Amino acid sequence: MRLDRLLSNMGYGVRKEVAAMVKAGEVVLDGVVLKAADGRIPVTADLAKRMTINGRPLDPPPGLVVILHKPLGVTCSHKEMGQLVYDLMPKRWRRREPAISTVGRLDKETSGLLLLTDDGELLHKIISPKRHLPKRYLATLARPLTGEEGLIFAAGELLLEGEDKPLLPALLEPLGPTTARLTITEGRYHQVRRMFAAVGNHVEALHREGIGGYDLPPELAPGQWKLASEADIAAVLG
Repeated sequence: MRLDRLLSNMGYGVRKEVAAMVKAGEVVLDGVVLKAADGRIPVTADLAKRMTINGRPLDPPPGLVVILHKPLGVTCSHKEMGQLVYDLMPKRWRRREPAISTVGRLDKETSGLLLLTDDGELLHKIISPKRHLPKRYLATLARPLTGEEGLIFAAGELLLEGEDKPLLPALLEPLGPTTARLTITEGRYHQVRRMFAAVGNHVEALHREGIGGYDLPPELAPGQWKLASEADIAAVLG
């Protein structure tokens, strides 16, 4: 790809700004200062390790996957008011093409594991209803569990309000009188909150612990993120 197009697509600026960066000697590949903004370079997976911009490593080229510990009060949206998950990452990433999108959504009052990617094929592979990837949530409830919720959720017969298709079976693991881990394989709107509402309870706090075979790294504090490795992605896909 042309160097100016690549860097522009990655959010470093419009082509005129990229050309100025190249002219100023700020773009270096394999230790060599690049001089032609219209020159073509191979976009390889290791490019971020080989190229620097103004002395700093190049951002990951298209195909990146971000693992984010979403904090409370942050919205999974490009347009809504208030703080957005995209505000937690470098500002130039908002200008990337293809755009970075969340893999599914967590509502504003739900924390935990959130994936973001510019790889449309991978995004659809993870959220596809056909895959039934398990998603694990830790729920804190307003009222004690009755002991019947596990059987109701596992039966595959629960109807949410306003819907006519029963939920797939879900696994409930009580952790205390008012805390439980719930594993679901669907992604319906506010599903976990609506499931507990259907059995007469209310979710006071909700945290997503894992997707597929991948758990949120304990060292990743709320608001922090890291780039996913191939092993991380393989674990997500199970």
